[in-house]
Amino acid sequence: MPLYEHVFLTRQDASAQQVEELTAQFKGIVEQMGGKVAKTEQWGLKSLAYRLRKNRKAHFTMLDIEAPPAALNEIERQERLSEDVLRYLTIRVREHEEGPSAMMRKVDRDRERDERGFGPRERDRDRGFREHRREREGRSPRENDEALSGGQSEE
Repeated sequence: MPLYEHVFLTRQDASAQQVEELTAQFKGIVEQMGGKVAKTEQWGLKSLAYRLRKNRKAHFTMLDIEAPPAALNEIERQERLSEDVLRYLTIRVREHEEGPSAMMRKVDRDRERDERGFGPRERDRDRGFREHRREREGRSPRENDEALSGGQSEE
């Protein structure tokens, strides 16, 4: 049977429980038509690049599916009928990716980075550059040059 990766986006105001119910419904369709869902990943609520049907965010869910094409056609038909599903994408693959997907690895990497204390939050704590800028704002360009050279003139 062919292998597929299927990602669908649900509305931002749908609860996590509603997203899980939709996922279970789609899994049921696949299993009823003789296929199986190898892996399910909830990527969480993420910001969209542009608005879709007045939504700025969406719940992302990915399914690794091994099923006949008719099962995928039925899932996509059900998604078109559902008002909660904003978009979906199905891609046929040669083999399913082992372990977590790239999106889940990114979440883990970001979590590790936060634990180490690196990233933009750490950089914002050091206000040295901004304080230097505030000192310069009240001076003329010539005074700035003199202050930077230590008050020595080039005569």
